[in-house]
Amino acid sequence: MEALLGTSLPVFLGLTVVLVGAAAWLTGRAMAEHWRGPWHVLAACLGLAVAARFLTFALFRGELWSLSGFLASWLVLSAIGLLGFRITHVARMVRQYPWRFRRVSPFAYEEIEPGRGDAGRP
Repeated sequence: MEALLGTSLPVFLGLTVVLVGAAAWLTGRAMAEHWRGPWHVLAACLGLAVAARFLTFALFRGELWSLSGFLASWLVLSAIGLLGFRITHVARMVRQYPWRFRRVSPFAYEEIEPGRGDAGRP
């Protein structure tokens, strides 16, 4: 596992998933709040993955030029960022257009059919 991540599993989980993952979550939320597309989250998470790899190298003597470690970081951070993006996007659509959309789950909304009479329902 260490060869794949470029560092130990506890360092990867603590630094990349928890610490930089929180930044990815907030990045996803910010992109959704400002009506950016999900590809903006992917691009921002690319930069966060570079920062995570550097911090892993500088603080924990991890391998700086680990391609698999970088890709693992980017995939995990992108997943966290896109999760934050989707949850915030759904909440914003339902909040901003309550006459048109209804929340189905934290990840999905549906269009309210005209004439159903439940446009005021949250």
